[in-house]
Amino acid sequence: MTPDELIDYTREWPGERFADGRPKVSDALIARVRNISITGAWGVLRNEGYNHQYEGGWHCTHPGETLAGRALTAMYMPRRPSMRAVMEEYGAKAGCIGDQISWPIDMLVPGDVYVADVYGKIEQGPIIGDNLSTSILAKSGNGVVHDAAVRDLDGIKELKGFSSFVRGWHPTYASPTIMLMGVNCPIRIGAATVMPGDVVLGREDGVMFIPAHLAEKVVKTGELVQLRDRFGKQRLAEGKYTSGQIDTRWADNIELDFSQWLEAHIDELAVPREAIQELLQERTW
Repeated sequence: MTPDELIDYTREWPGERFADGRPKVSDALIARVRNISITGAWGVLRNEGYNHQYEGGWHCTHPGETLAGRALTAMYMPRRPSMRAVMEEYGAKAGCIGDQISWPIDMLVPGDVYVADVYGKIEQGPIIGDNLSTSILAKSGNGVVHDAAVRDLDGIKELKGFSSFVRGWHPTYASPTIMLMGVNCPIRIGAATVMPGDVVLGREDGVMFIPAHLAEKVVKTGELVQLRDRFGKQRLAEGKYTSGQIDTRWADNIELDFSQWLEAHIDELAVPREAIQELLQERTW
């Protein structure tokens, strides 16, 4: 996909872009995405009509860690010799070095998440082991979403910060059986459609691919839900309100109490101070 085509397909994004056309969601917003739940992100996207942005059923190489970054996509297909030969010619003209499986990795920049569609392949599915994983981590500072198996699991687990979501592990090697058909193009990961520049959020309960233009809304909505949950649980524990008052639309006096609680605890909460100040400015009570 050319940069112009990618810009057209992601026309809702009004902000900065990489030279390859991908939306460039800010590092600050990516950092805040890490604190959002999969359920919270899913709810916002569904309400916006994006019903195919979640995929589950993963193995995580670093259980308990969170993956967040901007998608750089790659699409692989079963090898067809004549087509692969043409791709090799295209790669040579573009200055690509080494095997095709290295080409997308060489394009990674800090903050990227390499998202590879290898159609769920297990045996002869690994396109990465611990060596290429080390290169990916060095270039992007992130792990991967790899719709296939990986190899050299022990070595991958030793890579701090390489939280990755994969379909399994296998000692075989994929390169002789596959071919690279696209980089920075739309891909399918299970039930999800993924665009280059999507914000990837991987947690224990699955992976969300958040369209760039909705990332800020996902973050703000998720942070507000977290703050309201913490406030509600505290007031329930204190006996100030009943569960019936909290588990419904809040009355104006509770909303006012919540705003005052935010101001009083602004430096103690996980949500950035600037985000809470913005929330308080938007409130009318």
